[in-house]
Amino acid sequence: MNKPLITHQPIIHQALLSSKAKIAIVGGGVAGSTIALRFAELGLDTTLIEKGPSLVNGPPMCHLHAGGNLYREISDEECLTLLKQSIDTVKVYPHSINIRPTVIALPKTEFGQPIDLLPRLEKIRAKYGELVAQDSRNKVLGEPANYFRFYSRLEIEALVNKAIPTKANQDSDWLISFAQNVNLDNLKFPVLLVQEYGWSAFRMAAIASLAIERLPSCHLQTSSQVTAITQHENDVGWQISTQHMQSQDIIHQNFDYVINACGFKSGEIDDMVSAKRTRMVEFKAAYIAHWPQSQGLWPEVVFYGERGTPQGMAQLTPYPDGYFQLHGMTQDITLFDQGLVASSLKSAQPQLAQRFIEKIDKKWPEELVNNRTLGSIEHIAQYVPAFSSASVAAKPLFGAQQIPGEDADLRTADVSFHGLNYARAEIVKGSSALAAADGILKSLVDGGLIAESELGHYLTKHYFPVTQLCSEAEVTARAIILATQRGYPVALAKNF
Repeated sequence: MNKPLITHQPIIHQALLSSKAKIAIVGGGVAGSTIALRFAELGLDTTLIEKGPSLVNGPPMCHLHAGGNLYREISDEECLTLLKQSIDTVKVYPHSINIRPTVIALPKTEFGQPIDLLPRLEKIRAKYGELVAQDSRNKVLGEPANYFRFYSRLEIEALVNKAIPTKANQDSDWLISFAQNVNLDNLKFPVLLVQEYGWSAFRMAAIASLAIERLPSCHLQTSSQVTAITQHENDVGWQISTQHMQSQDIIHQNFDYVINACGFKSGEIDDMVSAKRTRMVEFKAAYIAHWPQSQGLWPEVVFYGERGTPQGMAQLTPYPDGYFQLHGMTQDITLFDQGLVASSLKSAQPQLAQRFIEKIDKKWPEELVNNRTLGSIEHIAQYVPAFSSASVAAKPLFGAQQIPGEDADLRTADVSFHGLNYARAEIVKGSSALAAADGILKSLVDGGLIAESELGHYLTKHYFPVTQLCSEAEVTARAIILATQRGYPVALAKNF
């Protein structure tokens, strides 16, 4: 139950707040870890309770979704929200970002034309320019003028005979591997290159772990299962009971404010406090393949396709040393039959079928790992023929994603509240975690647990001095340890 032994020199941390409020966060994923860091950096007494042995070990994550260009079905407003949230995320966690652009291609089998994307892209670029004009520190996705560019077939074919570089000196360098390996006859032109970056789950987990170890206001309790939450008399404060997964010891702790950041299991905590909530949960998986013939620069590549059909979107995410993470938005790859479920009148917790719970809590059958990964390789190979020689590299990255409300296409959500001093982090995309933290911080001010005069502009300004002291080298070292412990190739932990 104690913090891991710190072997480095402790950082002298100056708390900004004198508040004696005790905050509990249940769930140590992207949302819970981000909220814990946000609060502990300010000096709030924060306890982070996580059932697993380490932090940020949830649904597969590989992309910032800055501007939401992977999703044609969401609104322009959601795209602009994702843009702002992603910029804030890059600023707080720079060493978790894989800085390489994304190519978006439209197969001939798809409806519409690539140029149909232009009005939305121009809105996103204009908004990005406004944010950079307001604060130059927002320029984390390159120059606004270069946020996106379309390339004709002639421009792509001109790259076919060039050597694939190991370092990009110009944007077109990222397209050389694409030009040489993709069957261009299957695509509509032009293709789009957009400054949409990758986001490493292992590097994010490393930063959260390193920073929390160094923040005296944050008390991390891993391998701890919440068994009960009881509100005190007069609705003031909470008692949380937890059981340690190994020792089976049960402890009871008192808190002034509880934050439910349990992701797809948020409904279980809601049920403990009789907090009704409508939500959905969707089980998803991504697959790891090794294609050693591929060397040099690769962008992320997204081939648009209609979700849930055999031609669902195909996504190829590169990592060092020839490793790739694969998504295919079909029922046989990333999506699953009966994998999307909703809450009921009896419970705020949507009930996934037992076969999904067993995958999350135990182990995937080897035959299923091979079949689904090989299926994802075949799905990519219809556009990148040589990729058919790729092999299964590891177990899938998998988990369940919560979606508050009843709209399965919702991609921007942050926080909701119930009663007194109880909040739910309800992020769908990881970049929304900071917005959730900001919303809960305002709730603490409104409830009198923090003096607004003392907090000042840090109510909206992100203050992460300890978190941002994590160096690239130590983030890589810790990320490699986490990837190894979880049974994944170390390439997924390296900076691309």
